[in-house]
Amino acid sequence: MVKTYNQRLFLLHLLLFIALATSCISNKKIIYLQDEEQSIPEDSLISYDIAEYRLQYNDIIDVQVLTAEDLIEKGFGQADNQNYTNRMNLGQGGGDIYYMTGYTVDKEGDIRLPLVGKINVGEMTLEEARISIERALRSYVTSELYVRVKLGGIRYTAFGEFRKPGKYVILQDRMTIFEAIANAGDMTVVAKRDEIMLIRQYPDGTKLHTINLNDRSIIQSPYYFIQPNDQLYAEPMKVRELGAGENTAQSLALIISSITAVALVLNLIN
Repeated sequence: MVKTYNQRLFLLHLLLFIALATSCISNKKIIYLQDEEQSIPEDSLISYDIAEYRLQYNDIIDVQVLTAEDLIEKGFGQADNQNYTNRMNLGQGGGDIYYMTGYTVDKEGDIRLPLVGKINVGEMTLEEARISIERALRSYVTSELYVRVKLGGIRYTAFGEFRKPGKYVILQDRMTIFEAIANAGDMTVVAKRDEIMLIRQYPDGTKLHTINLNDRSIIQSPYYFIQPNDQLYAEPMKVRELGAGENTAQSLALIISSITAVALVLNLIN
């Protein structure tokens, strides 16, 4: 009888140890921007060496062209306000508000504008594209021109262990990877923050980059700022495969349930 009780007690302790060892996720695995090596001290100024973005295949740019007469008649802000209102109306259904009004860069790096036709802007900066478009329009317009070229927002995709996975369009010129993650609802507890896959498009093709968001040095890397058409994939930890709890309360509930089940089985056997 004593031997049977000791066997049961040993099995329960073993189960408890295994459950605790496999179900808990330490804070070290989920805390962003850790600095164990003190490589970036607090309050230090971090400078950015960001190469200016160059237009690629599938980018959408917003081109606004106004003559001097347009500016005098409508004022400097009226045309912008009208365009903004129209685009907001197009985007109310959750679609891409620049898809219908912007100009898409094709495989040859060209966009097609009214009057002038095709203009090559591939691998140009926005300022270089603006100058090229303005130069082409000079053949058709004799008055003073105002040409503005902007990216039609930053498009990126977040999938895997995100709370709100999906494709997003952010209407701004620059966005950090943490802003992109926050916009997708942050990552789940079981996401591998130290092995995030960044799929980035380049003029010659696509590259896969593995980045560590737990390490503060990400701020100094070329992947700190999101680029148009980036894709972020968050892989789950092994705890997802094991089916263990994501926090202490869930883990304790799982352990208690498992111990109860084992005890019940042992009682039935004996």
